[in-house]
Amino acid sequence: MTARSPREAVNPQPPGAPATSAQPDARRWRALAVCLVAGFMTLLDVSIVNVALPTVRVGLHMSTSGLQWVLSGYALAFGLVLVPAGRLGDARSRRAVFLTGLALFTAASALAGAARSQEWLVLARLLQGAAGGVLVPQVSGFIQVLFQGAERGRAFGALGATVGLSTAVGPLLGGLLIQLFGPHDGWRWVFYVNLPIGVAALPIAYHLLPPPRPTAERAGHRDFDPVGVLLLGAGTVALLLPFVQQQQWHGAVRWLLLPLAAVLLAAFVLWEHHYARSREPLVSMALFTVRPYAAGVLLSLVYFAGFTAIFFIFTIYLQTGLHYAALTAGLAVTPFALGSGVSAMIGGRLVSRLGLLLVEFGLVLVLLGLLASAVVVQLWAGPAIGWATVLPLLVAGVGSGLVIAPNQTLTLQCVPVARAGSAGGVMQTAQRVGSAVGIAVVGSVFFARAAGPHPDWTLAFQLGVTVAAGLVLVALLVAVGESAASRRAAARSGP
Repeated sequence: MTARSPREAVNPQPPGAPATSAQPDARRWRALAVCLVAGFMTLLDVSIVNVALPTVRVGLHMSTSGLQWVLSGYALAFGLVLVPAGRLGDARSRRAVFLTGLALFTAASALAGAARSQEWLVLARLLQGAAGGVLVPQVSGFIQVLFQGAERGRAFGALGATVGLSTAVGPLLGGLLIQLFGPHDGWRWVFYVNLPIGVAALPIAYHLLPPPRPTAERAGHRDFDPVGVLLLGAGTVALLLPFVQQQQWHGAVRWLLLPLAAVLLAAFVLWEHHYARSREPLVSMALFTVRPYAAGVLLSLVYFAGFTAIFFIFTIYLQTGLHYAALTAGLAVTPFALGSGVSAMIGGRLVSRLGLLLVEFGLVLVLLGLLASAVVVQLWAGPAIGWATVLPLLVAGVGSGLVIAPNQTLTLQCVPVARAGSAGGVMQTAQRVGSAVGIAVVGSVFFARAAGPHPDWTLAFQLGVTVAAGLVLVALLVAVGESAASRRAAARSGP
């Protein structure tokens, strides 16, 4: 086994950061549990709605465009506010921002469940997405504040398990709720299920989460950089919109938004360099000069492009191609969820010893699982495919758990606590962008074979999985490249 690279040995508090000699908060694990419950609820709503769309269409007589906005509106609003919300938590009070996001998300869930029209539901989903984007970056910020050393790896392992489980369990839980409450109004409980969780979590979070640091400790970090917020927000929307609206916005005109996004994001980078000369920027560009952080964000972007798209095409393949019920389609992806949840917890404990080697091993397992599922579908195509894919999805899920949490730990451990929220927001924005691009790219390949009067659902799934596996392979190459760069840096620095 190779020695650990500098990426695993990076001091979580770089020079100039405040000392961390204070005693750990005795309530830190209970505080983390509250954060993870709230984070699970918001991330769950990315995937749980997929299986509810057929009943939503019938219940509200929605157009295809309206259904697309139920999905894409949430993703757009979520990605739009991640970085500004993370920065707001760094600059002001993470607890206050977290509680605000949780309260808004709970209220928006009630509005979505009570929707009486297409426009009502779309607006509620936009508010839900924005509230989720406010809440989620505070979780990684609290982990940076509350945990140190090996404990931080275990905490990020729990967060990684939450990310994996929320993504994979969504279709199962959505199908179960529709089964319990009926095809007409069952979709409403996909949103109402958040209400008791949110109401119970609010007072507990207020009691357990640490209050803001003294004003003196936040001196120099209170500027909010409104120009940076506008440039990043406009650039993010221009980048995401062509992908999340791909199925509804036909023609090549939408791709003109991509060069506009490039211009806006370049202007954002230039502005942040200028702003940082005298004030604290929305995103410190110095973060990207730290190779482990830059590599970790890139790996997240590419991996989520492949990983998230699998659930999208698999549930469509099962429900539309093989006529699975919503609950049965959800059960079919449960092996991935179980494997991911268990291995993320284990990965969080091993990352301090194995570092990037653990991430590389996880990516190899994901690749093997995805490619095996493509082969299995060819051999056992038919109604029993849900059983035939149990083992490949379990292997891929185990690998995914060894990627998400360890990569997040390694990426954020070199970030000062004062920038934990904005740095985590950037990483999560990369994940959202990756998810949108991956679903668009993999979905295009999938629908090219699944459309028309004689769709070939098996071939469509196989081609989609192959493209997703190619994206995972790129993530593996990023990890291998970072390992090699770390070894070269260690060799230059000497013993």
